[in-house]
Amino acid sequence: MSERLYDAGRGVTICAEGFGDPADPPVLLVMGLGMQMIRWHESFIADLTRRGLYVIRFDNRDSGRSTCFPEIPLPTPPQLLRRRFDARQYTLAEMAQDTIGLLDALGLERVHVVGASMGGMIAQVLAIDHPRRLRSLTSIMSSPGSRWNGQPALKTYPILLRRAPSGLDGYLSQQVAVQRAIGSPGVPPDDPIFLDIARRAYERNPDPTGRGRQLAAILASGDRTRALRTVATPSLVIHGAADRMIALSGGRATARAIPGAELHVVPGMGHDLPRQNWDEVLGAIAHHVNEVERDLSPPLSRR
Repeated sequence: MSERLYDAGRGVTICAEGFGDPADPPVLLVMGLGMQMIRWHESFIADLTRRGLYVIRFDNRDSGRSTCFPEIPLPTPPQLLRRRFDARQYTLAEMAQDTIGLLDALGLERVHVVGASMGGMIAQVLAIDHPRRLRSLTSIMSSPGSRWNGQPALKTYPILLRRAPSGLDGYLSQQVAVQRAIGSPGVPPDDPIFLDIARRAYERNPDPTGRGRQLAAILASGDRTRALRTVATPSLVIHGAADRMIALSGGRATARAIPGAELHVVPGMGHDLPRQNWDEVLGAIAHHVNEVERDLSPPLSRR
């Protein structure tokens, strides 16, 4: 399935792309704050399809080629501090509803959901609010939204909130600065794969302002810890031991909150998915999905 636009309802159009055999168990990849779906690299996805999985990636609202919301004012620092925003500001629950709209448009009843960073938070909301649409949950480098765990290192805030200079060179420079601040130690921030993704992201949508509204959505959504205790979806939590954006305490808190969740800590991994850690991360995801698939009865069906 090539890249296409889908009506997710409520005036939202979602850009998505599928890989592999649609007859295989579907895995939905949900990307994080300010990131487009192409951050799920094609080689990463190819490994999943080789393992007998059908993979879908998509742009969240306010990123890439999905619907953006320029009419919603960007949050100010005082609003971010107080967690009080414009009345038109959306939440993670609405972003999760976009995802359900996409599944409906694709004709998929139940899927394995894998979310990274903010994508992990959206995946958690899906497990809370729409449990019948999930076969499994994998939450990567994410947190339950508590103020007491998973908080970023203070020095990352100015870099994350800084507006990118205009033009491709300014955009790439800002992306490299963010990667240097939150990426895995020892991985060059100007790694060729990362720069290629950044250039393609600029070509798809050079306006990074949606990241501010997505950040407001995270903060406006509050703490999910209590709600996660009701989740019965088989869950895997993956977190890098060197994550400076969402501290490892966020992953530990997520795994504690979800009954029966497995925690997999990746040594040396920061707030990214560097190639050097793909084998371990992909192996954990595939094992989790396959274990759930073996327990499914009746077999996974489509609408």
